[in-house]
Amino acid sequence: MFSRLTALLCTTLALTAPVRAENPIVQTNFTADPAPLVHRGVVYLYTSHDEDDAKGFKMRDWRLYTSRDMSNWTDRGVVASLATFPWANQHNDAWAPQVVERHGRFYLYVPVTVPGTAPGEPRNVIAVAVADRPEGPFKDALGKPLIDRGHGFFDPTVWIDDDGQAYLYWGNPSLWYVRLNEDMVSYSGEITKVANIPRNYQEGPWFYKRQGRYYMAYASTCCPEGIGYAMSDSPTGPWVYRGNLMDGNRNSNGNHPGIVEFEGQAYLFGFNYNLNFADTPLHRERRSVTVTRLDYRPDGSVDLLPWWDDVGVPPLHPLSPYERVEAETIAWTSRLKRVEDRSIYWAPGIKTAHSEAVGMYVTRISDRDYIKVNGVDFGPRGAARFVANVASDLDGGQIELRLDSPDGPHLGTLTIARTGGGDRWQQQSVPVAGATGQHDLYLIFHGRGEPTLFNFDHWRFERR
Repeated sequence: MFSRLTALLCTTLALTAPVRAENPIVQTNFTADPAPLVHRGVVYLYTSHDEDDAKGFKMRDWRLYTSRDMSNWTDRGVVASLATFPWANQHNDAWAPQVVERHGRFYLYVPVTVPGTAPGEPRNVIAVAVADRPEGPFKDALGKPLIDRGHGFFDPTVWIDDDGQAYLYWGNPSLWYVRLNEDMVSYSGEITKVANIPRNYQEGPWFYKRQGRYYMAYASTCCPEGIGYAMSDSPTGPWVYRGNLMDGNRNSNGNHPGIVEFEGQAYLFGFNYNLNFADTPLHRERRSVTVTRLDYRPDGSVDLLPWWDDVGVPPLHPLSPYERVEAETIAWTSRLKRVEDRSIYWAPGIKTAHSEAVGMYVTRISDRDYIKVNGVDFGPRGAARFVANVASDLDGGQIELRLDSPDGPHLGTLTIARTGGGDRWQQQSVPVAGATGQHDLYLIFHGRGEPTLFNFDHWRFERR
């Protein structure tokens, strides 16, 4: 009965994917303040997190997303939160992070605020947490601030120079720095305020070195904020303004750069408000991280980049479907809309959650939600069977498998049988046909009722 009803709906009401592509790179949460780190062939993207109901800033934790191909991103969940620093305010103010690695340990620098300050007194501090793995969990390293109170003491950025000296910069609207000790949780010397900050510097500094030159990228000229940059021959300046990496745009009130080189190519991360404006023109602090390629001239300078496109970055490598793929590995997710419904530019759909049984998984699945995974290589012989690890209180939810578009070649459809609960997991499978070569894979969900039809942990194909 269910399958006949679904078929009838699909033939009488044409369905279409939204116009969006793969930028912003995360759609299951609102994310901001990107801080990429490359480690052992993986890009670890740490972000701040705007709550779904945020109007102003409402930020309580820091999240991690990883990718091996710069196109499909896997949600690794919360790596730290305000609860990591029990001495800080617990209700808000988990702002821009950065993580660096030293001697096999990983150090998370974040701004938080502290209670007990009188009106007009500074309450911003910079904290540090440490972990043995880039995925965390991160633990408070000091039990107190690394950098104590100051006006505009937020947005930390850290670089370890070739001689081993580490530097911590931060600040809005001024720019400060200090030399970190080798332990990365203490510093030597005085806190120094940069005397002549780069032209149009506002906040969100990102400090790094490339081919002997030092770079300071930053959010510029509020508001809206673009991304400016300056260069220096010294890690402490003087900084010479070189222009904008990207001009400001009314579609993003703020910004925060993160720059990394991966497999010989540089990438610029930032954010926009495209998903924020999905259903209303009302401004809200619900931001979404974006990425684009960054190319350097021979003298180290950079051409002005156009505003964030909606294409993102194509996959650098094919993804093997014959190994376990986490359901929360996503290039794009949304909800298929009927052709006649033009009212919603982007439809919020699935979310991710954490279970002690399986770790991160996909939840809040509704009819016509879908996940797109880019560059899936089925090989010349192709796949014979699709296997999914799922949990459900209900019978009848479906995972429809298609290639290259929501109405592309149909591989098969898995009908989910109830497993006895939303956290009782079971592998279920279905034969498939027509999966050969390299394609984008669409996993389209169908079922009656509103979320959650079932929970979805991971998937794989079996070879023919």
